[in-house]
Amino acid sequence: MTMMRSLLGAAAAMALSTVAAVADPAVIFDLGGKFDKSFNEAAFNGAERWAEETGGSYREVEIQSEAQREQALRRFAESGSNPIVVTGFAYASALEAVAPDFPDTSFAIVDMVVDQPNVQSIVFNEHEGSYLVGMLAAMASESGTVGFVGGMDIPLISKFACGYAQGVRAVNPDATIIQNMTGTTPSAWNDPVRGQELTRAQISQGADVVFHAAGGTGVGVLQAAADEGILGIGVDSNQNFMHPGSVLTSMLKRVDVAVYNVFSAEGALPSGITVMGLAEEGVGYALDDNNASLVSAEMQTAVDAARLQIIAGDISVHDYMSDESCPVN
Repeated sequence: MTMMRSLLGAAAAMALSTVAAVADPAVIFDLGGKFDKSFNEAAFNGAERWAEETGGSYREVEIQSEAQREQALRRFAESGSNPIVVTGFAYASALEAVAPDFPDTSFAIVDMVVDQPNVQSIVFNEHEGSYLVGMLAAMASESGTVGFVGGMDIPLISKFACGYAQGVRAVNPDATIIQNMTGTTPSAWNDPVRGQELTRAQISQGADVVFHAAGGTGVGVLQAAADEGILGIGVDSNQNFMHPGSVLTSMLKRVDVAVYNVFSAEGALPSGITVMGLAEEGVGYALDDNNASLVSAEMQTAVDAARLQIIAGDISVHDYMSDESCPVN
């Protein structure tokens, strides 16, 4: 299996512009890099799974600045990559500009809707998965105070926070929920030191379980939680392994499945919106040997029952993206 790997520096941009036309699929990662142990890494794992199962090759790039979003899209499209997946809402404007220029190329974007005839928009019901880990947080908490650390202060991350708070309150209506966002710029996704600071501040206010939805910043959240003897909750990828016995669970967002499915479409990628929630197994929570001692059978039974009730419509979890308010805050 041969893969073309590149960074969009000057030399890489030149290489992309001169490479012969290929039909390999491509994935363009968001800022923070493919080994962020979270969102981007989930996308990478999906691409790797496809390559291992099919023997095919794919192309990839880790952008280094906002200015490279459109450049990367154009270079891959010009050189014949098809389909092309972009990971993250911040690619929306670049994709709006590029997709019409390449009508025979299929594109997919994760976490945002782009209304173009050759674009598949993949969105997740993060609030549903966050509700489940909120329940676990409340059941594991001894203080009755839990925390949430978000990355960039945007509605998407508030969607995690609100679902989490609703799950916490479903178990403990009197729980205290402390919430902080890391920042208002893309650098908020890759600031583990700040993640540690925010987590320690929440611990000082009584939090004994902290959930992060902060990309690479979350590495610092989980580190601080482990160092201070409380429980962390990971996000996107299964992060239980990072601190065995200290990570209560991880809210799984199956970006890996999304990328795998796009690559597997082999030129027959449908346009429109694809929603991945609990019913589609697009979100969930992680249980493995690293956290088995932290999640009792009773906790698992309660959460699995809630999962089925959400799928059936018997529990309604508020979607902050459709109504920017949170009924439990």
